[in-house]
Amino acid sequence: MKNVLNTDLSGKVAVVTGAGGVLCSNFAKVLARAGAKVALLDLNEEAAKGFADEIVAEGGVAKAYGCNVLDKAICGEVAEKVMADFGPCDILVNGAGGNNPKATTDKEYFELGDIDADTKSFFDLDENGVGFVFNLNFLGTLIPTQCFAKQMVGREGCNILNVSSMNAYTPLTKIPAYSGAKAAISNFTQWLAVHFSKVGIRVNAIAPGFFSTKQNAKLLFNEDGTPTARTGKILAATPMGRFGESEELEGGLLFLLNNDAASFITGVVLPIDGGFSAYSGV
Repeated sequence: MKNVLNTDLSGKVAVVTGAGGVLCSNFAKVLARAGAKVALLDLNEEAAKGFADEIVAEGGVAKAYGCNVLDKAICGEVAEKVMADFGPCDILVNGAGGNNPKATTDKEYFELGDIDADTKSFFDLDENGVGFVFNLNFLGTLIPTQCFAKQMVGREGCNILNVSSMNAYTPLTKIPAYSGAKAAISNFTQWLAVHFSKVGIRVNAIAPGFFSTKQNAKLLFNEDGTPTARTGKILAATPMGRFGESEELEGGLLFLLNNDAASFITGVVLPIDGGFSAYSGV
């Protein structure tokens, strides 16, 4: 597949968390095709290894590492391994994240009687589930940044790219924890951009709109493969009228990591959403 922006990352070391998943494994492949040596980190090391093997088969340089982004000691050990294998990290893509059913309500709107009904309302949300979602998304970005940004400070041309969401702009119904966590990621991206602005690190984020992945499949499609009512609402609110394809994130990714094209850009969150964030509904 072509490098859509001809971004040259030759000699760069790129670390991608959550690289065992659909979107982040594609990020890893894109970075490898641009010339970077890529470390694929995931709790599921086997999944990450499968994608690393695909990159190597294409002629790229990649290696998978089992990593719990919520464990600073483990993350620090992995950072040392990556340093030993490839050299210091130049690019960190914080892609690890996700939601949890325990932090999701059954209905979009609370109605009288829901407290006693056989339905999971706001009042039934599990605090551990909510905590897990916040930790996975926010701490799962903060901790890898602590571990890998140490290898970046004082070296010009380094980049951190976080993954936010359309949820960060306007919270979606049913998923308050995930929406809140992604809003925190957008804010944290701005904070990091300011904090590291004097030591050669640019920090930006992409905010994907709606992409159909394994993670959200049950929300978007019924068991028989037909679209859910939620899918109908999503597509009606997306002016381009369809879900995004993972490849359509590549341009934003490569642009923000391109030190020639985006050298004066830091602290931005780039929507890649088919117009969702621009549409008022009327």
